[in-house]
Amino acid sequence: MKVTFGLAAALTAAILPQAASAQAYSCKIPQTLPVPEPALPSPRQPRRIMPVGGYTLALIWAPQSCHERAGDGFSGFMCGSENSFGFTLHGLWPDGQGKSWPQYCRSTAILPPRVVRRNLCATPSANLLQHEYAKHGTCMGISPQAYFKRSTGLYAKLRYPNMQALSHRRTLTVGQFAAAFAQANPGISPDMLKVRTNRKGWLEEVWLCLDTRFRYKRCKEAGAPATARVKIWRGAR
Repeated sequence: MKVTFGLAAALTAAILPQAASAQAYSCKIPQTLPVPEPALPSPRQPRRIMPVGGYTLALIWAPQSCHERAGDGFSGFMCGSENSFGFTLHGLWPDGQGKSWPQYCRSTAILPPRVVRRNLCATPSANLLQHEYAKHGTCMGISPQAYFKRSTGLYAKLRYPNMQALSHRRTLTVGQFAAAFAQANPGISPDMLKVRTNRKGWLEEVWLCLDTRFRYKRCKEAGAPATARVKIWRGAR
């Protein structure tokens, strides 16, 4: 099964030259799916049950993730030669009403193959899918199917700035990137997202803040400083 988004991206680019809707440039799902490993609480990541004060929709910049983890087996599917991704869905995380957050609210079984298959092109790792539902989805009181429908539904509506052009800007700042991301998404302002970079200033993730009704809102805490420089790894693309 192969999903190719080139035509959709081209049509979108013709209408909105600065925005792209393609999260996966190409995604080939294997016939035999990997079985996720259990995701369980630990002393460092204990079970926490508390009221939900909002949500975070977290996105991974896949080219950087694959570059950082080249050769360590992080995700052969996401980083394999047959697949090519831009922003992928890390997960939808319930936030607490303070600085802490709920997690691992109840035990859960291994995700069924049909759930993994349906969501693998959005979150290209069976283990990450298992982890996201076990740690975060169980605290929303909904089934895996409902959790991923909610998270991928939000993810599918997002649009992206011209990452190729931005990657060539040597003086690009976090604030400028956030403004470009917001411009591609009417209804989202730069203060509704957090830009996450590594120690060398390379873009790793984008986190978007939502209220309890899944409407985008101003983030209480900032990510990388707006004036900091940000670099975007594009690899051979």
